[in-house]
Amino acid sequence: MSGEDRVQVDILGLSTNPASGGAYALILKEVNGPRRLPIIIGAFEAQSIALEIENIKPPRPLTHDLMKTLIEALGGDLIDVTITELREGTFYARLNLDTQEIDSRPSDAIALAVRFGAPIYVAEKVMEEASFVPENDEDIQSQQPPKQASEESLKTPLSKLEQLQKSLDEAIAKEDYERAAQIRDEIKKILSQNL
Repeated sequence: MSGEDRVQVDILGLSTNPASGGAYALILKEVNGPRRLPIIIGAFEAQSIALEIENIKPPRPLTHDLMKTLIEALGGDLIDVTITELREGTFYARLNLDTQEIDSRPSDAIALAVRFGAPIYVAEKVMEEASFVPENDEDIQSQQPPKQASEESLKTPLSKLEQLQKSLDEAIAKEDYERAAQIRDEIKKILSQNL
């Protein structure tokens, strides 16, 4: 697939809906444009992507860590990944390795891409069919300068932050990644309130 037939995307975020039965929406954002592409993925793949993005290293390698190690041990490298098709509501992807292309689920392809630091692409035909342009661009709102926090306003949450960080470390050690993600979100919330 040539570069003109596909567009580069970044991971904008992951979201969940309690009614979705444990599935997550992975939101991809066009690098040089406003379009967003939501892809429904499983909880395991969402967790694997989130842990790598957040730079949380589990005590034992997850499946995607093992896959990366195997590819490298066999002398390979992941050049990029492309979401190539949308057929009957299902997305298809390909891994572009040094010497060959391999079929993949998009969630696995993206979990490997974040581990290799490889670019993620989407076929233009898939973007045309399944992407959307948000009415309000969240990126513009997030560029406002943060409020200054006084030293006193940080004192109370600091002890709470320390407790949360300790709980986060314990959850990771116990390989309770769902709890670790919840604690990480609580930490982010407290930090954002103090900016």
